[in-house]
Amino acid sequence: MPELPEVTALVADLRRRAVGRTVDRCEIRAFAALKTAGIGPDALQGDTVDAVTRHGKFLDLRIGAHHLIAHLARAGWMQWRDEVPEAVARSGTGPLAARLVFADAHGSDACLDITEAGTKKSLALYLVADPEEVPGVARLGPDPLDPAFTFEVFAGILADAGRAQIKGVLRRQELIAGIGNAYSDEILHAARMSPFTPAAMDQEHAERLYAAIERTLTDAIERAAGTPASGLKREKRSGMRVHGRTGETCPVCGDTVREVTYADSSMQYCPTCQTGGKPLADRVLSRLLK
Repeated sequence: MPELPEVTALVADLRRRAVGRTVDRCEIRAFAALKTAGIGPDALQGDTVDAVTRHGKFLDLRIGAHHLIAHLARAGWMQWRDEVPEAVARSGTGPLAARLVFADAHGSDACLDITEAGTKKSLALYLVADPEEVPGVARLGPDPLDPAFTFEVFAGILADAGRAQIKGVLRRQELIAGIGNAYSDEILHAARMSPFTPAAMDQEHAERLYAAIERTLTDAIERAAGTPASGLKREKRSGMRVHGRTGETCPVCGDTVREVTYADSSMQYCPTCQTGGKPLADRVLSRLLK
């Protein structure tokens, strides 16, 4: 799933390619992906892409008076094409969910394909006049790289979360926007903290975690800077120290990276760095093994 660093890089890539382009047409191929009905895709025709921004993990293309907002979910992605494919896939078949076709003054075409792999479809598209009309955007907590996200703000979030496990707190978008499963693993590894640590922690641990959030996300953004959309997934994996690396060696201490598996996800951690050398029980209600 694309998280804050990848969406930030996608925004930069699309700003370079799409801003100033005129929309020729917006084709919705997976009709279930479009979650709004008040504004139709035809409303974008003839308008110009004025800006590309993000809200947490939501990507926002401002086109004239409207916003095309995408949440790429687990398996969604975007692909820029300098030429529009001649073959037209039938709606509802294949990974193509939507296509935004552009044409410049000289008649040269390009397009942005929004795709989703697999059979479990979670990608969501919204056509709105105001991003706050999207429920997921309206509920977002503070952005962890916004200057307003001070340590005091973070400490308040932790205190309010109480005994909730810190792994889940980092992933809750209404508390902190943009961090998902992968970067929460990386942040906790950088902070040398168990994923099951209660959120209400002492100031020393809270400051260490706050610093790890900023450092991990900033480093990931810097690595991805200038990478085209086609290379971002590869770049994301190459920078991971524990996430997705079960059975490999921790680059910090040399211990073996371990995993806890849930019904629809998994998390990775280093026992030596994070749990005092004790493996976590691999079940949904995991606790430190005695």
